[in-house]
Amino acid sequence: MTIRRVMPIVHSEDMEQNRDFYGRLGFEEVMNLGWIMTLASPTTPAAQVSIMTSDKTAPVSPDISVEVDDVDAAYEAMRDAGAEIVHPLQDEEWGVRRFFVRDPGGRVVNVLGHR
Repeated sequence: MTIRRVMPIVHSEDMEQNRDFYGRLGFEEVMNLGWIMTLASPTTPAAQVSIMTSDKTAPVSPDISVEVDDVDAAYEAMRDAGAEIVHPLQDEEWGVRRFFVRDPGGRVVNVLGHR
């Protein structure tokens, strides 16, 4: 399994204020679904941060996203290890397949792959 990118997720009700703040550091908006916005470096596109009000389909909001090349294998590995799956593996309408798992420190990790 290959990791493609890792992004922190900043929780905020004021996405525009955060977009402006991170914009002063050079980030530009590359995606905005209304409830989540992703900002990226124009020179290093994998350097990203997401701003989220609350997750659209999950009961909890994640703290970090990890994009992998084989999300099904990642899901199997976490399930087989007995990790707490807090959102089941599923295809989402915005083009990703994902699940949430809780890390040993209690943080929620969104593990995803693009379809």
